[in-house]
Amino acid sequence: MLSAKRRRIGVLTGGGDCPGLNAVIRGVTKASISQYNMEVVGVEDGYEGLIKKHVQLLDWKKVSGILTQGGTILGTSNIANPFRWPAKEKKENPEFVDVSDSVVEYVEELGIDNLVCIGGDGTMAIAQQLSQKGLRIIGVPKTIDNDIWGTDITFGFDSALNVATEAIDRIHTTAMSHHRVMVIEVMGRYAGWLALESGIAGGGDVILIPEIPYDIDKVCALVKDRSKRGKRFSIVVVSEGAKPLGGDRVVQRVVKKSTDPIRLGGIGHKVAEEIEELTGLESRVTVLGHLQRGGTPTAFDRVLATRFGVKAAELCNDGVAGVMVALRGRDIVTVPLSDVGGKTRLVSLEHPLVEVARNVGTCLGG
Repeated sequence: MLSAKRRRIGVLTGGGDCPGLNAVIRGVTKASISQYNMEVVGVEDGYEGLIKKHVQLLDWKKVSGILTQGGTILGTSNIANPFRWPAKEKKENPEFVDVSDSVVEYVEELGIDNLVCIGGDGTMAIAQQLSQKGLRIIGVPKTIDNDIWGTDITFGFDSALNVATEAIDRIHTTAMSHHRVMVIEVMGRYAGWLALESGIAGGGDVILIPEIPYDIDKVCALVKDRSKRGKRFSIVVVSEGAKPLGGDRVVQRVVKKSTDPIRLGGIGHKVAEEIEELTGLESRVTVLGHLQRGGTPTAFDRVLATRFGVKAAELCNDGVAGVMVALRGRDIVTVPLSDVGGKTRLVSLEHPLVEVARNVGTCLGG
């Protein structure tokens, strides 16, 4: 399947899916073939493909027509970690082993000179660990949460932002018709970028983000004040990682095999129930969930993902390793993988968007 005559690179997609993954795969593959005469090996299902030895050769034909497709043609996994692989299939208390040495051996057996790892903070952390074991890795930042340190924005975020904003727009009309408080729960994990930006874009009256623990009394005060002033509905946008003052985040479930076992979810229902109880106003909740991950990437994400992919191919050809591509201003730059792993890009309380939200009368709960 694989020729031994040409320089060879690998590419994988790890973590949760998001729009734009295929655009990166396409950018890496087409630039590698047309500009640098390199072979591209696609690793299936994230790091699991390196553990179970599932790969395929990517050529021009396989990546043609995938620019606009959501998801990833290679598949992905958010539980596959070579440093923490389940030794036995136990759902309750799995046992874990380190299979990273066999992963390194397999990459060397394939003759892969550089490995392009596309993913979020978990994928980047594993990439850094593998880099320390000798693999030559280029990271590409992806997540709808926009929480990867070192880049101004990740691809996938703009697409999810547009989905969330459109949903808020649609909920506005039913909120007005039925005179209800409508709570919309969006993703984002421990970072509030998605809730903050979709809330501003959608005209949310209340926006609750993880970085600002909320006081439910302040939220209810705004809702009641709007009602007194003749505003017979309110829109409350809640990040899944939001938490009350002195309280904890709402955890939907724990997946022990995952690299990030905590699955957040349910805060929207909690907030809606409290608002209805404290104000007497009928409240409803909509959880957008995986709708934010699916579908066609926006033009912005297609362009950014393609730029990231082309840059990754260029770096592989130049023999660069141990870095992640990133967007700084309008430029594609590189940052050391060692600076990325273990860090999260959160919303600063001094961020201009926080001030913008407050200046238009939005309640942030704190």
